Amino acid sequence: MEDDNFDVNSELDPELESIFADMELMKERFAKLLLGEDMSGRGKGISSALALSNAITNLAASVFEEISRLEPIPAENKARWQKEIDWMLSATDHIVEFVPSKQETNGVTMEIMVTRQRSDVHTNIPALKKLDGMLMECLDSFRDQNEFTYPSKGDMGSKSNRKREEDKMWLPTPKVPPNGLPDLTKKWLQFQRDSVNQVLKLAMAMNAHVLREMEIPETYIDALPKNGRASLGDSIYKNITVDHFDPDYFLSAMDLSSEHKIVDLKNRMEASVVIWRRKMTNKDGKSGWSSGVSIEKREQFEDRAETILLILKHRYPGIPSSALEASKIENNQKNNLQIMERNNHAIVGSVKCFLHTITMMNVTIHIQHKLVYLQKFNN
Repeated sequence: MEDDNFDVNSELDPELESIFADMELMKERFAKLLLGEDMSGRGKGISSALALSNAITNLAASVFEEISRLEPIPAENKARWQKEIDWMLSATDHIVEFVPSKQETNGVTMEIMVTRQRSDVHTNIPALKKLDGMLMECLDSFRDQNEFTYPSKGDMGSKSNRKREEDKMWLPTPKVPPNGLPDLTKKWLQFQRDSVNQVLKLAMAMNAHVLREMEIPETYIDALPKNGRASLGDSIYKNITVDHFDPDYFLSAMDLSSEHKIVDLKNRMEASVVIWRRKMTNKDGKSGWSSGVSIEKREQFEDRAETILLILKHRYPGIPSSALEASKIENNQKNNLQIMERNNHAIVGSVKCFLHTITMMNVTIHIQHKLVYLQKFNN
């Protein structure tokens, strides 16, 4: 009767054990999404779209943290990312549309409606996966390089390095040869930088498109001033409504000395565009929104503001989300848009860290050259 006391789990195949563990983790993840992060079950959770957004953001933060070294992502981190992001993207399999199709039964051809994955999802999700794969390939390409190294964890235990870590501004400094990197390695680094820059441009373009598709929340609209002048301020309003408008001259007159000031200008421009657009389409019945400015003038002012926003986007691609973008993300109810936006956001964040790391490598090489030159000069 010893078989009655046999513990099945003690002899469980390691592969099956891994599958069961994944199933339990998947059930936990999806339960949290279905309950809108309210695990108490009291119905006070957030929307499923925002829950998906938060889940992707948290996953990216825990898996990638910060790409501070030019080396492949650890295998366990990569496996976790690919596994869990696939779980979350599986929700898009059920975002479908009806399309006509022909069906033949007993010699009779009938036209029926069938479902298929929505065209925007069908196009964008594979594109996101491709961009993700391109970034991973770039990092994997550093696996066999031996021209530069990073300090080991033991070296990072010194007092000065610990202080840098506490400041949260520390990045490991690569060790390069005394005479710098060979020209071939420098060219290869530049090639990797250019390749990842293309990934960044594509990801940001896709993200901008997704954000445009999101509806402007009523909470954002309710908080807007009643007219463009109040949104922009007298000085900016005067500069953007002149008879002869030059966007470059306009921006040269603006104080864009800090990230905060750039975002503030972007916020004002976006708010004024929304105000002018709503006035022209008569979507708002508030009497306070009425204005003596003609429709033609408002169209002209809106075009100018859009031009400024476009220039800001190209000049300062790394600035934080504007108030309008943040409001859209927080209030969006469409799962497909939220998934694509957050997945894009994760890729963009990782790429920026990668590019910053290459920049730090170039700085290190430049400093190394200076030191070598000074040593030769002193000798």
